[in-house]
Amino acid sequence: MNPVKIGVIGAGSISEMHFDSYKNNSDVEIYAVCDLNINRAEEKAIKYGANKFYSDYQELLALDEIDAVSICTWNDSHAEISIAAMRAGKHVLVEKPLCKTVKEAEEMQKAVNESESKILQVGFVRRFATNTQVLKKFIDSGDLGEIYYAKASCLRVLGNPGGWFADKERSGGGPLIDLGVHVIDLCWYLMGKPKVVSVTGNTYHKLGNRANIEHKSYYKAADYDSSKNSVEDLSNALIRFDNGASLLVDVSFTLHAQKEVMEVNLFGEKGGATIEPKLEIMTERHDTILNSTPQIDTLTFDFVKGFQNEINHFVECVQGKAKTISPVEDGVEIMKILTAIYESSETGSEVTF
Repeated sequence: MNPVKIGVIGAGSISEMHFDSYKNNSDVEIYAVCDLNINRAEEKAIKYGANKFYSDYQELLALDEIDAVSICTWNDSHAEISIAAMRAGKHVLVEKPLCKTVKEAEEMQKAVNESESKILQVGFVRRFATNTQVLKKFIDSGDLGEIYYAKASCLRVLGNPGGWFADKERSGGGPLIDLGVHVIDLCWYLMGKPKVVSVTGNTYHKLGNRANIEHKSYYKAADYDSSKNSVEDLSNALIRFDNGASLLVDVSFTLHAQKEVMEVNLFGEKGGATIEPKLEIMTERHDTILNSTPQIDTLTFDFVKGFQNEINHFVECVQGKAKTISPVEDGVEIMKILTAIYESSETGSEVTF
């Protein structure tokens, strides 16, 4: 079988995970790179052995040789580039979040439906983590019973990356759309993807980017500017689903807290589970509560392996060997939840579907 020829659009920090994972897949040839910064596109092309590099994504999409693309650009361009790629006959892996609005998400879904058997896979990378895959087998087999409640926290004490992450026009929002998208999707996926019926949410703009803080380092975007920030510090929400289940979530870029927190818990009729900070399963046996820790290589999210699994799955889908577990329809549903949280905060009212 001929190698799958890949084009990568957007050569910023997250693209490294795509490039490295494609490089490690023997069925792939990294064929072209595109970035608004032509020097960065050339640098990545040289590093990963790509034949061509561009500053205009339309030129990359015009290449007949390209089978599929990874879209690693700012959130505000995800819809435009994805739709153009589908219409150009390319398979698409687009980074999370799917886009900025529900309208854009539905337009992307329409483009997928109109394409000739092309796939659009959403970059919900935590679905591909070992701990997620192991827990899903337990849930699917009924070991935990019906999952009726989930609770997720992803709290940074200090960690507003600035740059495009802190520019609402380009990002669509702050920690909710950047971090919350991961934990909300992780819970929703493991809960069986029930339909959302209502959302009550809050966002807070209290602390800014806290550029005054010294002696504590954190990731900063390439275009970081401490004077610019238009996104929330903190968001929380209660999400209700059509099967009666509910999800409680809170996420922050910065917060007056003792330490960073990453916790994801699910609760079912027969048992419960913690998936972060490490996988543990709680059940009952012989009238005794039993806590179990699986013996697996990685109990927490393995960033590198998660992306490798995601890329490998995408390549298999392009080859026709598999059907994506992260389709555009799921991206649409998550966008409904994210945008509803922002809307609920703005209006002070519950949003219903």
